[in-house]
Amino acid sequence: MNIRRRTACLAALLGLAISVGGPWGGPWGGTNSASAQTKPEGEMRFALYVTIAPAWLDPGETGPGNLTPFWMLYALHDALVKPMPGNRMAPSLAESWTESPDKLVYEFRLRQGLKFHNGDPFTAEDVKFSFERAKGVQLKQKVKEVVIVDPHTVRFVLHEPWPDFMTVYGTLWSAAGWITPKNYFEKVGPDGFKKHPIGLGPYKFVSMKPGIELVMEANEDYWRKMPAVKRLVYISVPEATTRLAMLKRGEVDLAYLLDGQLGESIKDDRELKLAFSGGIGTHHLDFFDMWDPKSPWSDQRVRKAASLAIDRKALSDAETLGASKPNGNIVLKKMEYALPIEPDPYDPAQAKKLLAEAGYPNGFDGGDLTPIPPYSAAGEVAVNYLGAVGIAMKLRNMERAAFFSAFQSKKLKGVCFCTIAVYGNASTRLAENVPSGGSFAYGGWPDVDELYQKQLTETDPAKREAMLHQIQKILHERTRFAPIYDYFWPSGIGPRVEEASLMKIDPFPWAAPLEDVRLKRP
Repeated sequence: MNIRRRTACLAALLGLAISVGGPWGGPWGGTNSASAQTKPEGEMRFALYVTIAPAWLDPGETGPGNLTPFWMLYALHDALVKPMPGNRMAPSLAESWTESPDKLVYEFRLRQGLKFHNGDPFTAEDVKFSFERAKGVQLKQKVKEVVIVDPHTVRFVLHEPWPDFMTVYGTLWSAAGWITPKNYFEKVGPDGFKKHPIGLGPYKFVSMKPGIELVMEANEDYWRKMPAVKRLVYISVPEATTRLAMLKRGEVDLAYLLDGQLGESIKDDRELKLAFSGGIGTHHLDFFDMWDPKSPWSDQRVRKAASLAIDRKALSDAETLGASKPNGNIVLKKMEYALPIEPDPYDPAQAKKLLAEAGYPNGFDGGDLTPIPPYSAAGEVAVNYLGAVGIAMKLRNMERAAFFSAFQSKKLKGVCFCTIAVYGNASTRLAENVPSGGSFAYGGWPDVDELYQKQLTETDPAKREAMLHQIQKILHERTRFAPIYDYFWPSGIGPRVEEASLMKIDPFPWAAPLEDVRLKRP
């Protein structure tokens, strides 16, 4: 088949301006010789707000829509193509890729001479193996076969044109393009791999105390650049006050998620720096019971009343020091095919009027409101706002793993204070929550399902945009969700840190690329 090589790497198709660098770097970093760099020194310690799950160390365990594991993947592993500073789809393990004129074939030319942390060579076999292990029903349905052309060339053949292939494979929508070593994995098995993962990333696994601490050491042979910090330590500290105390005592160098008054307290501390990151997740209310015709939530007026009951600006001011900007859409405004929608105003009087029109002049019992961990404080504020207009709700806090298990198995009831943090464009953003078959969709509408399926294969950008705009308009008119704001959170950075690498990849909530973090040298 005639393959057309495009150095812009599908920029026209995907609306993403990217440049292909040489074997040792490109416009977003790298040097001609790792030996020319200063050897890594020191230890940088991070206080995390979640308990690290062993599954997050394995790209093959990362499902669509789950951004959290990339926290670990950017350290231990690498991808053919991935978001990097100034480039939403940067060539990484793949030096370049091509798209056939009929948009059915994508071919990747792999970077040569790379080795996994255990010394095994990186080849096309690892790419095919990693894709076969990857999670994501849509991705598997669209790809007909993966062909190993030679040890350094891999060809993906699709069943039909699919404009989102590179958005799904080359961003953080999925981890299908993140590579695990075939030989090593088959030798130790999935449990053995989680206990001691081997990757191609800038840091090597050293040790892990489940639920407590992950220790990694610099990979001095990393192809892009030698890391500046010798050792990274991730420490699970669920309590925000403890994270702040550790930062002030110098026990950690970066403490994530210090919201509200904790973040405010850093402003006047001359030793510490306040930083904001995020921008990928949109907080919103998801009405699980709306699909039950006997539930009050099945009435659009009730859902709209809940949306009007929330003071988005006040919530942002209290929880994120005003950094989170209200949005009327769960699709980020800067995403391709996004329909700009103004956020609902704070109007409790109108909310009460809508409830009365729906037959609830004295309000009603709305059931549970379950916040996605760790946002229980914001969830509690939402409960209070809803209660003020007559919607009585009970806050139900859950442990993170239990929440996601119940969420995906469709066992939650009532309302969720949820977050969608999916990469890509409007289509990929909606994929797991809006179509009836989505992993996190508790229901759907036939007309939306039909529109969504139709746009998946539409190669005319204008026609596709019209369909995706129509879907977003319907979601707004029917109050499928109550979007609140695009979430940015405050974190604290200690005095030893020269470069924390927060928001160098925009959007991305955590420090990355990790080979770029630096401590101040004596």
